[in-house]
This record gives sequence, C-alpha cells and structure tokens, in this order.
Amino acid sequence: MLFAIAYLASGRARWLGLETGDVRVQLLFAAVGVPLMFAAATTVQLWLARRRGALLVPANAGDAWFQAGFYAVNGPIEEAFFRGLMQGGLALLWGTPVAFVIATAAYVLYHKLGRWTWADTLATALVGIPLGLGFWLLPGPPSLIGVSLAHIAATCGFLGPGPYLLKKLHLI
Repeated sequence: MLFAIAYLASGRARWLGLETGDVRVQLLFAAVGVPLMFAAATTVQLWLARRRGALLVPANAGDAWFQAGFYAVNGPIEEAFFRGLMQGGLALLWGTPVAFVIATAAYVLYHKLGRWTWADTLATALVGIPLGLGFWLLPGPPSLIGVSLAHIAATCGFLGPGPYLLKKLHLI
C-alpha cells in the first residue's frame, strides 16, 4: 500500500524500480544471480545449521514447493520496499551511496524482527549487499526485475527448498 501511494504521489517515479531497465542486462543479472544466490544461500544455511545444530526442513517436496511459491511473492515485495522505496527514495534526499547503506542495513535488521538468530540475520547481508549494488549500478533505469528474481532464489536456498535439498542429499 505504501509503495502504491509513493508511486502515485511521485508521478510514477522511475527511482521506484518499476521500469524494465535494460531488459537484457536485467535478465543476464538474473541468469547469473539466480543459481549463484541459490547455491550460496544453501551453502551458508548448511554452515549455519551445522554450527547451531538444528535446521527447519520442509516435511516433503510439496511443502518445499509451497514455501517456494510464498517466497516468489515475498521476494519482489521486499525488493519493492527496500530497493525501490527506501534505496530509490533516500537516494533523492541524501545520494545513492547513503541510500544504499541505509536500505541495506534496514533490510538486514528487518530479519531480526522474525526472531532470527544474529548469525542468520547477518547472513542476509550476503543477499542485501549484491542486490542493493545491482539495483544501483546496473545500466538503464532502476529495475526490480533482476534483483527480485535473485532474491527469490536466495530465499529459496536459505529457507524451504534449500534445506529440503540438503536433507535429501544427506548433507544434514
């Protein structure tokens, strides 16, 4: 709702990231970022699970797919808020570098609200930093396409499908 209000009040501002940007670059970012983020997030989750001695794993493949569907909705919403609204909006006020730092810190700390451990919360910086840089530095108008797809993959690697895969491969 807040994003929609900002979009309409700003006269459909480009900084919110609803442009397609350079579609080829966005899709290339996603093509590289999706498998990389999934693998990296799954690897970090494996390390953290071994460190903490516990991991929540979906009950079955259907549950893993159900969770993936939720993350496919949640990822773009988080990117619209943290990249589009926060990073894009704050860049107008204080410049892009400051906006990047504030939006990325807010993204990381937001996960602590879910009562995540500090190690799990800080691990989200491994997603927040590259996606914030991608939103900022990719050529063309800012776009949520590439960063949203990479975000979905990272979340699927860290929660739900990634842990399910770790369990199926007998790595945990």
